[in-house]
Amino acid sequence: MLTRTSWSDIIHHQYAGDGTDESPFIVKWLPDDYNGTAGWKDRENPMTFEFYYKWITTLIAAFGTLGVTISSSMLSAAVWDIRIVFPGYNNYVYTMITSAFLIGFVLGPLIWAPGSEVFGRRWMFIITYIPFTIFNAACCGSKNITTLIILRTLAGIFGSSATVNAGGTIADMFPAHQRGLAMGIFAAAPFLGPAIGPVAGGFLSQAAGWKWVAALIAFVSGLLCLLGCLFLPETYGPYLLRKRAERLSKYTGKIYKSEQDVKNPLNKTELFTKQLKVPWILMFKEPIVLLMSLYMSIIYAILYMQFTSFPLVFQRARGWSAGIAGLAFLGITVGAFIGLAYIIFYENPNYSKKIHLKGGYLPPEARLPTVMIGAVCFPVGLFWFAWTGIPISIHWIVPIIGTAFIGAGIVLVFLGVMNYLVDAYLLYAASVLAGSAVMRSIFAVILPLFTIDIYNKLGIRWAGSLMAFLGLLFVPAPFIFYYYGSKLRRMSKAAREADDLGQMMARKKLEMMALNKPQNQV
Repeated sequence: MLTRTSWSDIIHHQYAGDGTDESPFIVKWLPDDYNGTAGWKDRENPMTFEFYYKWITTLIAAFGTLGVTISSSMLSAAVWDIRIVFPGYNNYVYTMITSAFLIGFVLGPLIWAPGSEVFGRRWMFIITYIPFTIFNAACCGSKNITTLIILRTLAGIFGSSATVNAGGTIADMFPAHQRGLAMGIFAAAPFLGPAIGPVAGGFLSQAAGWKWVAALIAFVSGLLCLLGCLFLPETYGPYLLRKRAERLSKYTGKIYKSEQDVKNPLNKTELFTKQLKVPWILMFKEPIVLLMSLYMSIIYAILYMQFTSFPLVFQRARGWSAGIAGLAFLGITVGAFIGLAYIIFYENPNYSKKIHLKGGYLPPEARLPTVMIGAVCFPVGLFWFAWTGIPISIHWIVPIIGTAFIGAGIVLVFLGVMNYLVDAYLLYAASVLAGSAVMRSIFAVILPLFTIDIYNKLGIRWAGSLMAFLGLLFVPAPFIFYYYGSKLRRMSKAAREADDLGQMMARKKLEMMALNKPQNQV
């Protein structure tokens, strides 16, 4: 478990400043090898957590996100049962059972993203995951479809907090060169969860009805809520240092402030206003951000369209039961794991090796070869599925193999693009990702509403091909940015600042390596 830093060491440390309002003592993490003790570290600094404790925290955060994304799609497997229990509505209303949850993903990030700076990451988890669990449980007692949709929207709003802050929790504990595996596991949740949800939901809906599917969602979210409340530590450094400064001020009567609060005093109004404005300013001023966010939004929307198209192909056309039809999503799941394995075992080690040789800096475009592979896999999988789903004389395994390419393509594009945007807009990465998350959630709410109409008018093959053509439209994007992205970034103030910062840090690292080289040789 978490080891606390000795209060004696904290209180007796010589802090810069005079302890007055004009010149407060500046609170930072205590330096390594403090007081000449070899190997000593400030154990309350999340970067110095024990390795096993970092991974316990990572898994809790990642599974918390996975629980939310599973909840988003699991009820989609029970829609046919919900139609029987609540009959008489049009297709748009039934599709809203999934889309309503995603509306929360549009609204939630704008509220919760700046919240960790005020309340810390642990408390943000607690004050949002408990209501998320409660609203999931309340869905079980819905007496009409309107109540169900409202409760699903509220669950999505509170659940979106996990998807916003879990990545920050991981970044708090791991330096950039150690972050690849942990971030890969976390970042896979947005598309693994939606693919896993219908597999479990299909059989349970068939055997016991939709309310038991809702109950399973509530049970899973409740279990994850309990684990988080009991074992998830606070990891946000500025918040921890602010609390340490408050303790020191109370104990000594002197004025202590964290380094962050001295440089940038916390202004809650300005913080929330900035969160509402900056993502959209970057979105529409930066062509890289706009195009890549639009690309991810189309892919994310197509993923959620599959929750409607799969039942049409496997239940209506092939006559499968709801439970068996849910297993069809295993193709996307397996493909997603293949894509994740490629990144973890090939791409990340290869990237780390290259960045080490270059002194700690590679241009953001070095992230794009992964996106290129995914950009090709995604439409290939969609065309494959569209033209082998029917007739039923084609063996069922053939279209499911095609969906594996869809899953692999989604993972490779998403992780590659997210890393590219973070590297390209280092100082503004949180705002860029927040805007991108809101945009893709909007697309995932709207496009699936028309899936049934599209399939009814165009048929299975051409409706599926329409999705594939949308994916095909963006295939050139990573290739264009790979060759011309650096020129575009130099034309942007935000991207140019990030580029200059990265190169400056690389130069300093190379200088340090040059200074240390003679000592190592001796």
